Amino acid sequence: MSSSARQTRAPGTGSAKTGLIDPASLMKIKSMELRAKVIVEGFWRGIHRSPYHGFSSEFTEYRAYTAGDDPRYIDWRLYARSDRLYIKKYEDETNLRCHLLVDHSRSMGYGSLAYNKSQYAGTLAATLARFLFTQGDAVGLATFDEQIRQYMPARNRPSFLHRMMLALEGDPQGSSTNLGPPLQRIAQLLRRRGIVVLISDLLTSIDRLEQDLGALCAEGHDVVLFHILDPAELNFSFDVPALFEDVETGQDMYVDPRSAQQAYRQRLDKHLAQAQSICQKLGIDYHLFATDRPFDLALMEFLQGRSRRRKQIRPNVHAQARSSA
Repeated sequence: MSSSARQTRAPGTGSAKTGLIDPASLMKIKSMELRAKVIVEGFWRGIHRSPYHGFSSEFTEYRAYTAGDDPRYIDWRLYARSDRLYIKKYEDETNLRCHLLVDHSRSMGYGSLAYNKSQYAGTLAATLARFLFTQGDAVGLATFDEQIRQYMPARNRPSFLHRMMLALEGDPQGSSTNLGPPLQRIAQLLRRRGIVVLISDLLTSIDRLEQDLGALCAEGHDVVLFHILDPAELNFSFDVPALFEDVETGQDMYVDPRSAQQAYRQRLDKHLAQAQSICQKLGIDYHLFATDRPFDLALMEFLQGRSRRRKQIRPNVHAQARSSA
């Protein structure tokens, strides 16, 4: 396996030692809305504890309140949750618009654990949505397989968040994944710049991925990709010959894992490397996640990516202002 895949597996297997909530425990909560609430509130409680020690100094758009700071910029909602005072660092960059693109193709229904990739991806999307809603940002949703199946433009209303959570509880219905038409359609629908978060197993040809994601980047959107795979898909942890079914085509194939393992891993490594290379070229934040990794880590990586992007953008903005002065 590639080094990126090995790194993805490690946090999941060691989550019990870090104090993070194990995804298997969270999935026992039937309500998607309640599940997301537990994750986000747990994230806030753990922001100053291991394994987040040292992260608060660069955490998204906040810093700790100190004597002499203007109290008008204290985030009182955050104070109510954490019992700590924080100052908004970038008041001019609030009220973002984020659209979550969630893969609902049939391959997302696979899972070697007590839950499948679709349930994990839906919970991740719900977690991001709830977190952004609490920050006053507008969030939208699109689910897709070969095409967009449902689309909810970005809003920031409690009733809208509830509808979104219900939509994310749905099971995958599509037959196969085809990223091209959904990404092209989203590029047409989004008239205002914002963040686009794609959550998919990418189990499809990615020959056009650079072109389709590039169209979103060209429109000024910040794109984030969460590449979701089951641990068995990453490890190919099968040890006895068996009949395998392609969940998207329905085709059966008899496979001896011992003879197929090397070829499988070579193809997977190539696929992962292609996806990561495309994202790096386009300036897209790429996160490879096994479904046994705690959701807290996904939320932290998302926010760290936003923090890095702000640090890159703000010096450019100041430089442009100086040049035009």
